[in-house]
Amino acid sequence: MAEIATVSTAVSWAPRGAWAGIAQPGSFGATGGAGVLATLLDGFGLATLIAAPGAAPALSRIVEARLGIPLPQAPKIASGQAHDAIWAGPDQWLLRAASRDGFAGLLAELAPHAAVSDQSDARAAVRLSGPRVRDVLAKGVMLDLHPAAFAVGDVALTSIAHVGVQIWRLADGPDGAMFEILVPRSMAGSFWAWFTASAAEFGCAISAAPAPRPR
Repeated sequence: MAEIATVSTAVSWAPRGAWAGIAQPGSFGATGGAGVLATLLDGFGLATLIAAPGAAPALSRIVEARLGIPLPQAPKIASGQAHDAIWAGPDQWLLRAASRDGFAGLLAELAPHAAVSDQSDARAAVRLSGPRVRDVLAKGVMLDLHPAAFAVGDVALTSIAHVGVQIWRLADGPDGAMFEILVPRSMAGSFWAWFTASAAEFGCAISAAPAPRPR
């Protein structure tokens, strides 16, 4: 009787950031000064919060008591020392933590009060700024991003190059207007292909945000 050999194979899974294999620090496009700055964001905690009918005010009070920020009742972002609450639709929000340390425990605390779903590994995020950032975004964002129409703290659900995204405006930095964009992780490559093609004429410098410190 023939013997059947068995082979035991050890499998090691290494975590990969949402931008791994897609984008990395460096530069591309026109030389002579970057018109756009892209900061790749990673390591944050992210979850959806959906309130039951009529329960949004109570949920907002709980989040504010716990984190010091209310849940916006309009398309806005509310930012605290370590967390952001980002409007995502009527009675729906994204809760973002600067670090994933302790994030699961926080979500467990909120779970009795809302439908909670951890999305930390499901989205890719990038921060865009620079003197030509609006020129780049105008190539794909079907919104008026003029300061008079899209103020600091405003949030929008829209699409870029047929990719559904969430975009918000942060306070202006030393390089001018600053935006953050949240993209489904499975579509990060498609988004980045659009971005590099759109930003090349202005020149782009890419950096990676420092890894968050455990809190």
